[in-house]
Amino acid sequence: MFSILADKIGEYKKETILTPLFMVGEVALECIIPTVMAMLIDEMTGESLAPVIKYGSILLVLAMLSLICGANSARYGAKASTGFAKNLRRDLFYKVQDFSFEDIDYFSSSSLVTRMTNDVSQIQMAFQMLIRMAVRTPLMLIFSVIMALRINGEMAAIFFGIIPFLGVGLYLIFRISHPIFRRIFKKYDALNNSVQENVAGIRVVKSFVRENYEIEKFNKASEEVRSDFTQAEKILALNNPIQLFCIKLAKELICYLGALMIINSAATRLTTGQLSSLISYGVQILTAMMMFSMVFIQLAFSAEAATRICEVLTHEPKLVSPENGLKEVKDGSIVFDHVTFRYDPHSKRRALADINLDIKSGQTIGILGATGSAKTTLINMISRLYDVSEGAVYVGGEDVRNYDLKVLRDAVAVVLQKNVLFSGTIKENLRWGNKEATDEEIIEACKLAQASEFIEQFPDKYDTMLTQGGTNVSGGQKQRLCIARALLKKPKVLILDDSTSAVDTKTDALIRKGFKQFIPETTKIIIAQRVASIEESDQIIVMDSGKIVEHGDHEQLMKLNGIYKEIYDSQTKGKEED
Repeated sequence: MFSILADKIGEYKKETILTPLFMVGEVALECIIPTVMAMLIDEMTGESLAPVIKYGSILLVLAMLSLICGANSARYGAKASTGFAKNLRRDLFYKVQDFSFEDIDYFSSSSLVTRMTNDVSQIQMAFQMLIRMAVRTPLMLIFSVIMALRINGEMAAIFFGIIPFLGVGLYLIFRISHPIFRRIFKKYDALNNSVQENVAGIRVVKSFVRENYEIEKFNKASEEVRSDFTQAEKILALNNPIQLFCIKLAKELICYLGALMIINSAATRLTTGQLSSLISYGVQILTAMMMFSMVFIQLAFSAEAATRICEVLTHEPKLVSPENGLKEVKDGSIVFDHVTFRYDPHSKRRALADINLDIKSGQTIGILGATGSAKTTLINMISRLYDVSEGAVYVGGEDVRNYDLKVLRDAVAVVLQKNVLFSGTIKENLRWGNKEATDEEIIEACKLAQASEFIEQFPDKYDTMLTQGGTNVSGGQKQRLCIARALLKKPKVLILDDSTSAVDTKTDALIRKGFKQFIPETTKIIIAQRVASIEESDQIIVMDSGKIVEHGDHEQLMKLNGIYKEIYDSQTKGKEED
């Protein structure tokens, strides 16, 4: 885990090294100051200001140098930790981009968001503590102990008696609190999931007047986080009283025993100045222990965050491009050869069961079926969003597993049922399909998708700004923009997953007519609920429970008197009566 995280320091190695170096300078100077103070106290006789001027000047220089070292350590530490967090967040984001749908399902999107935000912030704080406080604390402890021993070994023994007591208390606090931290991170995921679902589905929430239900669900998740944090904080709160008790006890013992030693030895074994410096070193030693406990607790809290981050960074994506994968898709022909698929490899339930299908390049294929019949699952196999459990899928005459993933997915354009647009202009959104697309190509694609008419009515036309998610255009307009975006890829296979459901029948017909006239060589697969959208297809597939139950063109399926004819009759009965 440490080697994985250390690799993310990257270009901030210089700052990471300079931070503890300046911290060493600060600690060394701070440990010299009490000794100089002792010299000043011992030489102050009241007869001359010379010792005050001499040692005061030395103290002033030492304090200024310590301040400079401390300021530089803080500056470089901040730069190193924020840079480290930037690299860590970047690599997490890049890693997630390579994840398949199966990998996203494994972690859950809400958990991945939490890991890239909250968990990275925890690691950033821990890293800054590690290169500053974790260096300062042991150095301060070691230097102060050495200086205290040099002054008087008997008095320094007081510190050695208290340190083990502090160590045992710190260990017990860690052992009890660490499992609670682990629970907290999992509940953060649940809390984030609740917020994400609510924000994404806010229109549904308001339309069904379910605000109170969502508030209760959020409050429950939030309360669980609060409860665990409170429990952890109660345990961690014991740390400060223990530390302060030890500091006060050490100071009292040093003052009392030191005074006795000065009086009994007539200041031959211990001077007043040395007693003063011993008190300072005692405070430094015990403060260092207190700081060490804070660092230890922060590292303990961050250990779970580091584990969760490394889980993502070390996770091997289920789908990867083969070495020397094919770089060209010959055409849009598609073959399903005894394809079976399970979302869970260990489950007996099959999402797709023994699918056999032969689609010629340039054909139009219609897919019909009830909700849950695995229509979307079927088309996910084509662009290799999932890998088949059994059998094989061929595109352009080659097994999809032999293609470079980018090449395959560039050749297969999918307009999903849930259309997504991003904040930016219409033109910027359309260029997601092809970043090099010219204005002429954009206009042509929009005409084909029947989107140019409403775009031209906007004051800024193709430079019209879209809000996040495209909420300032209608559902039908959004669908047509997404179709245009897919067309700009100039794909070998175009898949429309119920992506004309919000479009009126006339516009739907015009879109299909445009496809037939202007992209005849592109294989077109249309998933639809309206029979009218697919009845002119070369092949129509009717699915039920992950199986192809009917297959043929419109005339053939009508003669079967099966599911297709039943759906067709139910949808056209009203029109005939009119």
